[in-house]
Amino acid sequence: MENKQIAQIFREIAKLLELKGDNPFKIRAYQKAAQSIEDLEQNIRILAEQDKLTQIDGIGKDLALKIKEILQTGKLDYYLLLKKEFPSGLLEMMEIPTLGPKTVKKIYEKFKIDTVEKLKEAVLAKKLTGIEGIKDKTQENILRGIELLEQRRERIPLYLASQIAESFISQLNTKEVKKIEIAGSLRRRKDTIRDIDILAVSNKPTFVIDKFSNLPMVKEVLSKGEKKSSVIENQNNMQVDLRVIDEKSFGSALMYFTGSKEFNIKLRQLAAKKGFKINEYGIFKIKKDKEEWIGGKTEEEIFSILKMQYIPPQLREDRGEIEAACNNSLPKPITLKDIKGDLHIHSNYSDGLASISQLVSKAEEFGYKYIAICDHSRSLKVARGLSEKDVYKKLEEIRKINKNSKVYVLFGAEVDIDSDGNLDYKDELLKEFDIVIAAIHTGFKQSKEQITKRIISACKNKYVSIIAHPTGKLWGVREPYAIDLEEILKVAYDYKVGLEINCYPQRLDLNDLDAMKAKNFKVKLSLGTDSHRLEHLKSIAFGIDVSQRAWLEKNDILNCMEPDELFKWLKK
Repeated sequence: MENKQIAQIFREIAKLLELKGDNPFKIRAYQKAAQSIEDLEQNIRILAEQDKLTQIDGIGKDLALKIKEILQTGKLDYYLLLKKEFPSGLLEMMEIPTLGPKTVKKIYEKFKIDTVEKLKEAVLAKKLTGIEGIKDKTQENILRGIELLEQRRERIPLYLASQIAESFISQLNTKEVKKIEIAGSLRRRKDTIRDIDILAVSNKPTFVIDKFSNLPMVKEVLSKGEKKSSVIENQNNMQVDLRVIDEKSFGSALMYFTGSKEFNIKLRQLAAKKGFKINEYGIFKIKKDKEEWIGGKTEEEIFSILKMQYIPPQLREDRGEIEAACNNSLPKPITLKDIKGDLHIHSNYSDGLASISQLVSKAEEFGYKYIAICDHSRSLKVARGLSEKDVYKKLEEIRKINKNSKVYVLFGAEVDIDSDGNLDYKDELLKEFDIVIAAIHTGFKQSKEQITKRIISACKNKYVSIIAHPTGKLWGVREPYAIDLEEILKVAYDYKVGLEINCYPQRLDLNDLDAMKAKNFKVKLSLGTDSHRLEHLKSIAFGIDVSQRAWLEKNDILNCMEPDELFKWLKK
């Protein structure tokens, strides 16, 4: 958690510097440092003790000293002094999507509005009209941004919940604990999580509950008993519940608290028809008016008694999985071992931070056979989109690398679809690429019909291989834009175009339900991490979660193809 806390401090410093109108390079330095620290796979304290902080990307001597100050004292004087310059509520106002620091500062200086709640009242009363640049439409956008922020308070994305859960598990996984597992929607790998459920087995339940309730990441204890405690963690105000379960009932409790509610109801109904009763304490055989406990130590034991396949947690949503398990026809879920490569990566030719050679080396660690380097096209200036000259320069480098590389590099591009459905590169250039993924990056507020038409137009281009992040979702920033997915899927099937499951943790786009629709239309899916750093490549795991929840199997996913098969498909 120290990595996360330091990253959060640096991010807030960047926001405060934005409010001050400070040097943009200084602001960017703190933002970059925060991202690098958050992406670290090892504890930053270890690097500090080894005097290796400056080896972290974006960390120089000054920031290294600040990190050491936080680790040694638990605070940072520079940060505390900055915070005194502005009301604390302004930082939260800056979390509102579409509301930049300059506007926040204007609103505060003119109306002394310093909380999200006050801002909402002012917008509803249309009091902000007097500020330069704020019109009725701007106020509508602010109100929508506040709604998104409020939604974000209620649920957090899968990747954040996973980090929080892992930090609790690592602290609790001691000799006093025989077993410990995550349950709830996090175990089912839903894309957003409301709260975290943890189950444990221990001969010292009181000791474990006390330890849990007094962990350093606990902000508040909501309730505490002999075998259960509920707390609020201190970074995202998320509720975390711990239950200490008897070993005899661990499997049945794990099943019960994993859910979903709909799955549990359907399974209990099935059990009742077969003469059994299931609850959190076990599975019982009903004999006249008596109940005989016959199992529940493991989930597998319960499924076996019911004479059905084991149903993985990701599938437990009452979408036909119980019927399939009874008929021995559940899909065979993919795993990381099935993935032969990543089909959406950015290099330092555009806005990525790693070179192609570095990406190849990292891909070797994953055991990949290929990767697709898909840098942005020219019109996306903010992402340093490639000119035609740079495209050919990149091609030459890839050709040289491929002569000796164990991982084949696909020469690719993420090509922008403009507001009329045209692609950012002409066909004469598009035909040079091994793989073209087309994407919308502007015009999000167009109508459903317009955006659908743009994507369909891109699908019909003979050089387009895949549509990237098809609904444009970005958690906490914007909702998916409206599209007619079925119309897009019909065209994608006809023109042999794949749709992406973007694995970037804030996207997961397509989601599981939309990916399931694509499977039903026999449209191929691709997994792309949209990596901009080496560390982002591991996000492929989140795409696998979506794939599993969508009932996808190896033959549904491009990344599971061997190189020759993939190259043949790309050539259509």
